[in-house]
Amino acid sequence: MIRKHPMVKKVYHYVMIFVGTIIAAAAIEFLLLPNGLMDGGVVGISIMVSRLTPIPLGILTFSLNIPFLIIGYKQIGKSFLIQSLFAIASFSAWVEILKAMHIHLIENDPIIAAIFGGVILGAGIGIIIRFGASLDGTEMVSIIISSKTHISVGQCVLLFNVVIFTVAGFVLSPSEAMYSLLTYYIASKVMDIVVEGLDEAKCVMIVSEKYEEVAEAISARLGRGVTFLEGEGGYLHRKMKVIYVVVTRIEISKLKSIITDKDENAFLTISNVSDVMGGSHKKGAIH
Repeated sequence: MIRKHPMVKKVYHYVMIFVGTIIAAAAIEFLLLPNGLMDGGVVGISIMVSRLTPIPLGILTFSLNIPFLIIGYKQIGKSFLIQSLFAIASFSAWVEILKAMHIHLIENDPIIAAIFGGVILGAGIGIIIRFGASLDGTEMVSIIISSKTHISVGQCVLLFNVVIFTVAGFVLSPSEAMYSLLTYYIASKVMDIVVEGLDEAKCVMIVSEKYEEVAEAISARLGRGVTFLEGEGGYLHRKMKVIYVVVTRIEISKLKSIITDKDENAFLTISNVSDVMGGSHKKGAIH
């Protein structure tokens, strides 16, 4: 099939990321900002700064994300970095383009704006994450902090946003900060739905005749250790190795790409991990 061609697949990913940035920017400009609301993460910080300075929101979003991308470069990898740069640049541009249109779908109704803004924003960000990019540099830094401590990625992201929304209570107003928190909560839930329930940790089991090549690629390109399990085919009773690896949610897209590159016929299952304890997952490996 044409869509399986690597170049076509890459272009398709970029197109979907582009679409996701338009949806996310529309939620910000058409629903959230007209009602004094904001999102979490770098976008939320940018919105607060733009309220206090004449600097355009698009420029702030792009500029404030760059340090996070530089810090997280080694952890997130070149491919994810480039796609995230594209997503951030596209989102920043669309924020300014849509701002010039002066379209306010809902005004003076923060509850409705928070609900529908959260749904639309979550859908846009979910599409971006699903196709291998991110708009939020704080999540990338959270992965690094998690790899060096016992704090999970989810806990790091939550801590960042607690600080951001607390500050928002002073920069905006307590009520606007609370409505914004509702937006963030709804957006996060919708985002999880869009990316098929992608939690912060996933366990992946891979059955491939090229298991050694696949395992080496995962270790080299993702920095993840793998575990080999003994398996046996139920029909031919042939002995085989099964690869077991635990990854974070934003690594799923890249993991699939790595497996497909090495073995298009590989079979894999992805399951949610409710908790990870012991081992060295926090350092990116299970041995």
